[in-house]
Amino acid sequence: MTDKKVLTIQDISCMGQCSLTVALPIISACGVETIILPSAVLSTHTGGFTGYTFRDLTEDIPGIMDHWEKENIRFDCLYTGYLGSITQIEYVYDLKKRVVKEDGLLIVDPAMADNGSLYYGFDDAFVAQMAKLCGSADIILPNITEAAFMTGCELRLEGQDEAYVQMILEALAKLGCKKIVLKGISFEDDKIGVVVYDCAEKKAEYYFTEKVPKSSHGTGDCYAAAFTGAMMQGKTISEAAKMAADFVVDSIKKTDDGHWYGVCFERALPMLVTELNK
Repeated sequence: MTDKKVLTIQDISCMGQCSLTVALPIISACGVETIILPSAVLSTHTGGFTGYTFRDLTEDIPGIMDHWEKENIRFDCLYTGYLGSITQIEYVYDLKKRVVKEDGLLIVDPAMADNGSLYYGFDDAFVAQMAKLCGSADIILPNITEAAFMTGCELRLEGQDEAYVQMILEALAKLGCKKIVLKGISFEDDKIGVVVYDCAEKKAEYYFTEKVPKSSHGTGDCYAAAFTGAMMQGKTISEAAKMAADFVVDSIKKTDDGHWYGVCFERALPMLVTELNK
């Protein structure tokens, strides 16, 4: 067990198994105290649902920061997920400075694009500011689409090879981050994986799992949460990257076919906890 505290800032989608509704239970299951800072509240996530409600909580963030600072509350890690505006990105810098310990980690999941497209509401200006935030991070967790948008590199969802991935990694490293976990790597039709890259040592380490033939919402959030929990439990970045990948695969496999809006990550939590305690 650990006495470390993780602060995560992202939205609450009340229905949909993504963002804070997966980050809080997954990191907590890892044995890590999890503090949440909601950036918005939605009735459902935006993937496949229509007519959802949305309440922006940007104006509440400064007051929450002020209170934490007054109470001398400090966190060992700040993990960012879906941020709804450039203003919210700017608040992340304040959070890091004011309420994160001096040696605390900043883990950034860009959470703005997938499958070749930006999420609804984002534009080039947002991408530029997210790239800047990633440049200040200790660890970033982009998928291949987000990486291509932030670096201006060619986007290849298929036909990838090590030379292409190395180009993406080197371009991401130029943003200024210390370490990268790049998701959505695939050299074979039945395999998908991640690559961990140390920007100082220029060393890449690949890890592949089977590619489950179904597309699911929220898997990136599940990955980032499991990764963060494992890191806070003292696992190396490579160990955490592998555990998170295996956890997502197990979550997808344990999700019923009719369960379209997310993955049943709850059913895979015992596996994650067992792996963490080995």
